[in-house]
Amino acid sequence: MKIAITGCGPAGLAVALMLSRDGHDIVMFERFDSPRPVGSGLILQPTGLAVLRELGLDNEIHTRGKRIDRMHGISMPAGKTVLDVNYSVLGAGFHGLAVHRAALFDVLYTAVQSRDIEIRTGIDVASFEDVAPDFRDTFDLLIDASGARSRLQHYSQYPTRWQDLTYGALWGSFSWPAVGFDEHTMEQRYVGAHSMIGVLPIGKHSRAPSDQVAFFWSIKTQDYDDWLSQGLEKWKQTVRTIWPETEVILEQISDSSQMALARYGHSTMRQPFGDKVVFLGDSAHSTSPQLGQGANMALLDAWSFATALARTGEIDTAERQYAKCRRWHVRAFQLTSLALTPFYQSDSRVLAGLRDLLFDPVSKLPIARRIVAGLISGMLAGPPTGLFKR
Repeated sequence: MKIAITGCGPAGLAVALMLSRDGHDIVMFERFDSPRPVGSGLILQPTGLAVLRELGLDNEIHTRGKRIDRMHGISMPAGKTVLDVNYSVLGAGFHGLAVHRAALFDVLYTAVQSRDIEIRTGIDVASFEDVAPDFRDTFDLLIDASGARSRLQHYSQYPTRWQDLTYGALWGSFSWPAVGFDEHTMEQRYVGAHSMIGVLPIGKHSRAPSDQVAFFWSIKTQDYDDWLSQGLEKWKQTVRTIWPETEVILEQISDSSQMALARYGHSTMRQPFGDKVVFLGDSAHSTSPQLGQGANMALLDAWSFATALARTGEIDTAERQYAKCRRWHVRAFQLTSLALTPFYQSDSRVLAGLRDLLFDPVSKLPIARRIVAGLISGMLAGPPTGLFKR
């Protein structure tokens, strides 16, 4: 088949590789003049790592990232643990892998280039006609992996309802500090639910060959202009007061442009396909990064659709199988992320108090430990059957 794919993010690149490997003729469309990654750090969970293993890229991505064994969050100023997740409760060999988005992009993009997949750049696809004037005669299918707020959702019978989230985050990448932090732990500090600081070791990438750390600060998107106008020193002093050890990172920040604003929203498409179009990743479902599943869900979508098409050889059947395969896993994580976000990013003192009072003792119960680890790892509610059985 001849298949068009919009977007050179994780979902688009991964599905292009899989479909090309199965013998399909692939043409990719990218709105940037040159494909490039957007963002700072992320954690590849066991689910996403399993997809990369299917692509033969797991060894390559492991050389770029940092193994994450634990996620640890402390409420300040009391110093009370409210998040403590160890992958070891899932069994031997389970872990996360923190990487810079540029590292994941480089690994996938290099693999796409090695297959001579055509990529047409500088094209912002909003309709079939943007792909080809006679699209229905030229292509068998359009895969939309263009991300949140996709301009192609009008081709779905059930387009998503976008809900802007009040809080976003400032993200930056800096040299890994020599002291003060565990290189295999994602660490967070909270003040109520309105302030959150995070430190994530993310390994190396081609644009920064030394070890890096992703540093993030929770912020209301409507307060971003005020943050810019107040100057860095006032903000740095707030961060120092909450978490003095971050000074070794703060001293690397000399300009506000080093911290990029990420805006978040929530949407879930009831049916991630339409007539000659399939939606993958954030174009089909988007939410806050509270559970850190965005790139992993995108990779799972890519694997699920490519596998369904390989098994059936027929687009309509593959679309339905893909939707059925992903339905409950996606919805479980969408709803859980939406429910948990106010406990960590909101103005609610009540929810912050309940979090500080209950989350740690409850999470120490044996069954709760596995549930929490399942949520963080993406393993809860069943990723696609067969992905972990090969």
